[in-house]
Parts: sequence; structure tokens; C-alpha cells
Amino acid sequence: MKKLFTLIALLACFMGVKAEWVEDFKIDYSTKSGFPFYVMGYVPEWVDGVMTDYGAMYKYVTLDNEAGETSDVTVKTDAGVEYYRIALESPGWHQYFLADGIPTELDGAYTVKAMVKASEEVTINVNMGWGWGEGQSTGAQVKIGTEWAEVEWEYTGIGGTSCNLVAQPGTASATIEWKWLTVSHNAKAQRPTVWQEWITNDGKSIIPDVPTESKYVGDAEFGEWPAWALEKTPEGINANWRGDRANEICAWALTMGRNFDDQAGAISTDSPRARPFPADIEADPADANNHVFAVHVTQVAVIDAPEPDANSIQWSNQFWIESPQGWKEGTQVKIHFRYKADKAAKVATQIHKKNPSIYLHWNAVGDINFTEEWQEFDKTITFDGSQAGGYSLAFNLTSSFQEPNTYYFDDLSWQTMKLDEGLFIASSNAAKGIEYDFDNATELVYDEAAQAYVATVGTAGKEDTWVNEVMISTTRGNDAAFKGATLKPTKAVVGGEDDWIDYAPGSLAKIKLPAAGVWTVSVDTENKQMNFIKVEGEENKEPLDIKPNESIVVVHGQERAEKKSGDDDTDPTHTGADWDNQFFIKANRALAAGEETVVEFDYVGSIAAKTGTQCHGETPGAYMHWSCIGDVDFTTEEQHFSKEFTIPSEADGMWCIAFNMAIVKEACDYTIKNIVWKLKDNSETLINQTGVENFYVKEGAGTNPRVFGTDPSGISSVVNNGTVSNGATYNLAGQRVSGDYKGIVVKNGKKYLAK
Repeated sequence: MKKLFTLIALLACFMGVKAEWVEDFKIDYSTKSGFPFYVMGYVPEWVDGVMTDYGAMYKYVTLDNEAGETSDVTVKTDAGVEYYRIALESPGWHQYFLADGIPTELDGAYTVKAMVKASEEVTINVNMGWGWGEGQSTGAQVKIGTEWAEVEWEYTGIGGTSCNLVAQPGTASATIEWKWLTVSHNAKAQRPTVWQEWITNDGKSIIPDVPTESKYVGDAEFGEWPAWALEKTPEGINANWRGDRANEICAWALTMGRNFDDQAGAISTDSPRARPFPADIEADPADANNHVFAVHVTQVAVIDAPEPDANSIQWSNQFWIESPQGWKEGTQVKIHFRYKADKAAKVATQIHKKNPSIYLHWNAVGDINFTEEWQEFDKTITFDGSQAGGYSLAFNLTSSFQEPNTYYFDDLSWQTMKLDEGLFIASSNAAKGIEYDFDNATELVYDEAAQAYVATVGTAGKEDTWVNEVMISTTRGNDAAFKGATLKPTKAVVGGEDDWIDYAPGSLAKIKLPAAGVWTVSVDTENKQMNFIKVEGEENKEPLDIKPNESIVVVHGQERAEKKSGDDDTDPTHTGADWDNQFFIKANRALAAGEETVVEFDYVGSIAAKTGTQCHGETPGAYMHWSCIGDVDFTTEEQHFSKEFTIPSEADGMWCIAFNMAIVKEACDYTIKNIVWKLKDNSETLINQTGVENFYVKEGAGTNPRVFGTDPSGISSVVNNGTVSNGATYNLAGQRVSGDYKGIVVKNGKKYLAK
């Protein structure tokens, strides 16, 4: 009946034990009847239990698509949504999910294995992502053969705790078939970790005036809520929902038709919203001797109220398992509960803030399938950056089943790791073979004279202990927790008594030091600053005097090519390709993921024109990743661009910043000058400070990138390091001008005065 939990449990993992191969995720596509993930414009089909990508000669549209497109072939997803398969005259670009909800650790390394084959040999990109913003995924090139085979590939430097896999065959027309996929890693043995049952920070029961015994934690056997939990405001609203004691109620509920009020807290019978209150405590319908938490959903839409939107209906009835505190990024939480309902229903879950119904993040423990029989739920989750600060697990009771129902919960348990709290520093030096040891990270100790927490890394007189990188965390005792609770300085470390640097919380913050050595590190928590002083070690690298490359580069962007087959006729932006015209800044070497750089230049256009940027490889045009330095909006007035750019993990080894200059259809002359691309600490310029060897241009669809100042015929003419070899006329800013322009102009590489 009741499942009692011990207050403390030890993980079966001890230091000294060899690393263990752990399978984190597995999907057998034959267990699905159709595509089970979010559709990104392309729908792989199911053939005898095999997920089949029919290639880039097809696209998929919903049955009610605005263009009214139809076909004789319909495809149904696992959720029952139907799409038409539409044939294309030429290949379109496509991508789709292979997996979602993969549990990962920060900075982890993972191996993916898949049983796959293709109609012809093909190499595709597969991204492992933990978000959809800049730098939130890492890529791998996967080669697929023509026979069924187990294909394996790897990822490193993962920056999130829940990941997806997205296949990007792009314009490949090969048919690709997938049978199954697994994700695994080689788990490092860590010291035994204590798990603490869900109690308040002072060690008392979450239910005031109830003895501190584990059976009362999340267990409805205490019979009824204490009087304070049921107090109401003069308006009839639960007094604790907005109060300091919200986190002392383990089971909250919200049902429509009860406690109506508006956002300001006033009672309003017209409002489609209700406010949370402690869940009902009742006898188990199947066992009168057992008490449970109950949520009675009697209505989905408010009677006589304006029709709420579909999203509002999903969370109009909810239940929360509340925690006594918010959890830091990287915190691992074990969640357990028993559950059933009067009618079978699928329920989505979210992470919420301290006040139940205050949304934080959509991803929690996935969907829960309620049945009429009691089930046990057990899962360990890790809070990522977007979930950090979350207090509660929220159940959206009408997310799919939108009829009256009663939901029952019992034996609620929320366990968290009992970790060291304070300030801790770990260090490394790859050149000397010193790896991070988070288990034995040094604790910073408060120094009254310095009015800061202080520690020294490295040992004086022992060069083999010199370090050149550190991580500072507020948690010790688990690698993932340490990495998730680090402090990140706002600028590069220079070193010295007066060099105090502001810091902020940031996961996986690796702090590079100016040189290898023994370093004394101080952290002033009151002013949120940190300081680094070298006791002994190598000489600091002196910053270089890096000057802008004064070459004036002009890209004579041609009018974009005509419409491609399959593009929308009604949308003028869907003609040609954004990369029909391009500009490339090529570095003098390959850049590693995580390197921090600065990009600057002055720019102007002959018309207003937006450009996008990408990361490319050693050959300009060799695409690596869609996200680079962001969009650059050219206007007819000169502007200055400056941005700090960290090389993303999915562009590890990149050489080029590519500007796609055909987003606008019209011809445009793009002028770029005074270009800087350097390391953030000024220790290296990534391009030459003179000459045009680092600059490539592509002018027109079907042409190839070439070094600026040259053309396909081998004839080049340069003025101010700019090319003008096509017979057109330009002003001194490099802008194309008409024949009636008055003033100094350049034509065929020669200046003259046009009157």
C-alpha cells in the first residue's frame, strides 16, 4: 500500500571503481506507428516499422495547408496528424528529429549508434542540441552505406541536461531508413553521494506541527491540512499561494469553477482563471484505509465565459508536487509518486516557480499516462539552465483529455543530492596532463583581511603543478552539480592585485588564466567580484597592438536568381538562394570550439539590405553551422559593427565567417572595411592586418568564391585594395553609380573626374 522511503540512501558507485558504459537513451522505431516527434516541415514515413526518409525530392504539407496543395499520398504521424506528400521538381532542404528528451550531463561526451541504411552512399549532418539558440547544439558528420549496418558517431562538450538529435540530410535525395538508435556514455565513477528526502532546510517536516518522520513527507496519511494551509484572504483566495509558505504545501491543485479571481487577486466570476489551493485529501476509492491527494476536474471551459484559447484549456486544471526550495542548474532530483485516475488520460508536465501556476519551463518529466489502476513513477532529472530556480513539478490535467475526471496522487517524494555548499575551485592544465578533479575541489576560505574567500591552486616550487585554467563553483560532491553552479567572469583575466572582475552565475564556466602557474584566487561575494594573482609561473602573454585591416572590400551583389522549383510563388523572398552573393572573412588557422574572439568592421550598402552569417570550413562555401555573428543590416549610411563571438561547438575547426548577401532580391553593392578578427584577450590577430588574402567574395548565382581582387578570368584590378574589373562605375566608397554621377569615380581600376 504505502511505500516508505529511508531518509538517506547511498548510490552504488564508489571511488576507485572503473568507468562503466551506460546506455542513456534508446528508441526502437518499430514500436511506433508513425513519426513520434515535433514535425519541422518534413515527415519521415513508416514502412514495416522502419522510419523512412524518402529524400529531398518531396515535401510534406498539412491537409488544410493555405496553398491548397494535395496529393494521392497521405502520411500519418504517431499522434494521428495527417500530411500530404508533395513531389518536387528539384531538391528541397529537409531535416527531422531522430530522438528527443535524451538525459545528458554538462560537458559530457556521448556515443550514438544507429541501425541505418540508404539507397546510395550519403553523408549527412546530425546535430545533438540542448536548445534552439546560438551555440546550443553540436554537430557530427555521419556516413551511411547501402546495406543495413550499425553506424556509430560521437559528441563532446554537451552544454545541456536534456538533448535532442536532429538529422539534416539537406538536399540529399537518397532514401534513408532507420531501425533503432541508442545514446550511451562512459560514466566516470564518482564518490558516494547522499540523497536526502524531501524535507525543509532546517530538517523539519514540510508539514508544520507534524513529527519529522519520512512517512509524513508527501504522504496523505496525516489526514488533513493544518489550519494555516487553508487560510483565505478577505476576497476568498488561498492566503498562501502568494505568501512565504507556498513551498511548505507539498500538494497544490487548481480546478476550474473554484476560487475564481483575476490577476490582481479580486474575485471575478467572469474570469477564466482560478488560483491554486491545497489538494483535497481523501480516502482511496479502492482502499478506505489509505488516504490520497485528489484533484476533481469538473469542467474544462468556464460556463458563460468567453471561449478560452486552446493553450489556456491545457493548464486550466493542474496539480503540483512542490519542493521546499528552488534548485540550481545541474541539480539532480529523484522524483517518485503513485498515480491513477477515474478515466485514462495523458497528462503533460512542466517546471514551475515557487508560486504554483507561475510557469518556468515546458520540459519536466515528459507526458504521464494515467490509467484506472495505480502506477509507480520514478525518474531522475537534472535541472538545466532554463529550469534553474524551479520549485515544483506541474501536471497539466487537461492537456489532452478534456473531460471531467478525478486524478489521484500518493507517496510524493522529491529527493535531492546532499552536496557541499560554499565556494570551491578546481583547476587544469592540458599541457601538463592536469585534469579537473571536481570531487576534490579546493574550498575557498574567508580571509578577514582580504574581505573575500581565498584559495591557492598549484604548489609553489613545483612546476608540474602549474595550472592555466580554473572553474569556481558554489557546489561540490557531484560533477554535474559542480559544472552547473559555476561563476563566470564578465571579461578575460589579466591578473594583478587591482584587477577585480565582476562575475555572475553561469554553467560550465571555464576561466582561462593569462599563463600557467601558481595562482591565488579571491572571490568577494558581497560585491560579486573575483581576483587572480600569480604567485609564480610563466610570463603572461603581452596583448598585441592589433589594428584594423584598412582594405576596402566591395561585393557587387547581383540580382538574385529566379525562383527555385517548390518555392512559394506568392513570397518574393523565396527566389534564388540567400547565398547567391557572399562575402567571407577567412582566418589564418582553424578555430577550436570555445575560443573567444572579437569581430569588428565598418559597413555600408548601396541600398538597405539584410545579410545573414554562417560558420564555414577551410574552403569558403564549406558550410558548417547556421549561427555565427548574427544578422548584419546594411543601410546607405555607414555603420560600425562589433561583436564578441565564441566559436560554437558545432563549428569546431571553422575557418570562415560567411555573409549571405542575397537575402534581398535586388542587386546591391556591399562595402566592408577596417576589418578586425582577433582573440578576445588581444593575444592573436586571426587575419592579416594588411592585404586582402583573408577576404573572399562570390558575386552571382552559380559563381565560385574567389579571393577579393581577382576574377575568374585571372584579370584583377585593385584600388584601395578593392576590385573594380567589370566595367561598371563606382564612387570612392566602392558603391556602384550611374553614368550621370558627378564627382571622382573609379572605372576599370582607374580614377577620373566625371563632370
